[in-house]
Amino acid sequence: MTLMTRKFFNSAAVLAFAALAFGSPAQAEGNLTVYCTPQEEWCQAMVNAFQQATGISVAMTRKSSGETFAQVKAEAANPKGDIWWGGTGDPHLQAAEEGLTEAYESPMLAKLHPWAIKQHETGKGATVGVYLGALGFG
Repeated sequence: MTLMTRKFFNSAAVLAFAALAFGSPAQAEGNLTVYCTPQEEWCQAMVNAFQQATGISVAMTRKSSGETFAQVKAEAANPKGDIWWGGTGDPHLQAAEEGLTEAYESPMLAKLHPWAIKQHETGKGATVGVYLGALGFG
């Protein structure tokens, strides 16, 4: 996968897999760029744990799902990031439908909740649910 042709991945499992198993450009350079859309604390904890476990430097930007989708779409011809992790499902499904994310079949997929697997199937393998959170109360 070359720098010009790589697309975004959107799963914590893929983060480790892409960096360690495929010899991605980021691994060769010793760093990853992650666009993270959950709460800042979750993003930073994931980045810190990954850096400690792998020694790979991670540059993380935290934005909303909509802002990240817009950025991923704008960068489609020349991606600046390696990973899009977390956030609401609809932008990830739209990115998958538009070919902005790559399909990936994790060996851990069967261990996920049915709703997460359903999202993976709906997105033709190019997205997967990684967490469920309340967006509001009424």
